[in-house]
Amino acid sequence: MIARPSDCVLVTVTGKDQPGITSRLTGLLAEAGAELLDVEQVVVHGRLTLCLLVRLPEARGVLKELLFAARELGVELDFQVMDPPASEPEATGPQRYVVTAVGRALGARELHAVAARLAEHGANIERITRLTETHLGSVEIHITLPRAQASDALKRSLLELSMQATSFDVALQRESLFRRSKRMVVMDMDSTLITIEVIDELARAHGVGEQVAKITERAMHGEMDYDESLRQRVALLAGLDVAVLRRIAANLPLTEGAETLIRVLKRLGFRTAVISGGFSVAAEALKARLGIDHAYSNVLEEQDGKLTGRTVGPIVNARRKAELLESLAQSEGILLDQVIAVGDGANDLLMLERAGLGIAFRAKPRLREAADTSISASGLDAILHLLGLTGRELQEVR
Repeated sequence: MIARPSDCVLVTVTGKDQPGITSRLTGLLAEAGAELLDVEQVVVHGRLTLCLLVRLPEARGVLKELLFAARELGVELDFQVMDPPASEPEATGPQRYVVTAVGRALGARELHAVAARLAEHGANIERITRLTETHLGSVEIHITLPRAQASDALKRSLLELSMQATSFDVALQRESLFRRSKRMVVMDMDSTLITIEVIDELARAHGVGEQVAKITERAMHGEMDYDESLRQRVALLAGLDVAVLRRIAANLPLTEGAETLIRVLKRLGFRTAVISGGFSVAAEALKARLGIDHAYSNVLEEQDGKLTGRTVGPIVNARRKAELLESLAQSEGILLDQVIAVGDGANDLLMLERAGLGIAFRAKPRLREAADTSISASGLDAILHLLGLTGRELQEVR
């Protein structure tokens, strides 16, 4: 097809990358008075792909000049006459989302599995960006969906894929200002920020491990509420030497990626908090160890160097966790849409629902299905990729 003045033309440039290519070609367009409507450029392993959507000027000859310049630069240039870009209102146009895949290593099989799910739900892939540096461990896929309602079905499909694959996680987020402007991360402690349940460790040290485990199991099956289960379990700890609690709190095993996550978040100016149904001695130890800004948890009553088997103050249950998250965001002047909440248990659900992004971390299927997204195959530092941070940016922060 012959390009005529006032036509929209997509100019595609491919070849070995080198400095000056974009400068030379856009210079010719500027001199000719061509109108630049869109531009996209990417370099993969030294190979350049540059796309320029332009409206041709009345003066002829600019395409010929571009072809001569491309030959001198050692790159290939092709052009195609296009329809003018449509200007659909955001409310009626395609809805934009970001799919983030994170794993130990992503290959053709993993990317095909994700792409196939996207295709099944009518998602159009607009851009794929590699986030990790040394290996292909995370990619960000920008997509459009024909309607917002399709996102729920796609989310369920991607969650199902993650649960089947087990080697990588896939998260779906609406592309918006708030995705890129999170300001606070709130985390559960037991089995989230640390790999253990502190109450189980205390119970074993006191010789009541089996009794505590039976109460926990009854609560999980809905035979008693969280508050009553906590009271009964804590009562079994009566008489335990406080020194045991402090020794466990001083040697808490951190979850993979926890230190990296907190360190990067702090350097980026995020506020961080632990809101836990666990115990304050452990939460305060983590706060001091990692430099976390806030810690809220249950307080075990002590008397004469022993635990009394009671707690002091309100129990940090599911409702209390959600209330604390809201109160903390308000006191910090942060919108709930700018908060990330991370947890693993049923008592984290309300907290995850209140946050702008609720993440189920190595959680049971029920919580994973209810949360905005989940992480099971990776460490806590995978959250940094959900924020869109690349490996190069993380190296700068570190």
